[in-house]
This record gives sequence, C-alpha cells and structure tokens, in this order.
Amino acid sequence: MNDFLKEIAVLCGISKSLTCHVARYTFATTITLQNGVPIETVSRMLGHTNIRTTQIYARILNMKVSSDMLILKEKLAKGK
Repeated sequence: MNDFLKEIAVLCGISKSLTCHVARYTFATTITLQNGVPIETVSRMLGHTNIRTTQIYARILNMKVSSDMLILKEKLAKGK
C-alpha cells in the first residue's frame, strides 16, 4: 500500500513521503474535521475504539477552534 502511495506522490510531484499514516491523518484533519464533521463520526470512520485516539488529531487543529468560536459568537449575538 505504501509503495502505491509513493508512486502517486512521484506522479503528482509531491516531495513528502506518503504513507498510510499520512493518508489517514490528512483525511481526519483536512478533509473531515476542518469541514465540520463531528469527531464522533470521524472516530467511527477511522475505526477507533476509543474517541481519545481521534482527539489526538483534533488537538492539532487550532484553526478549527477559532472557527468554532466565531460560529458561537455569531449565534450568541443573534440571541440578543
């Protein structure tokens, strides 16, 4: 599997070494969590038996925290 990912990287001109771990990490952070998919759903999709494992991915997403707080701020402002 990793050999196939490395071949894709070469064809796409990606200098980073692609592995299954990198693919899962990118899926979890960039594709799902940053686009608002609930962490519980991401945890199930990744096959994690404990959500704490998935929370490791979420800690990295400071941008996500900022955007969530902006959404909350807007909701609270509408309520006034």
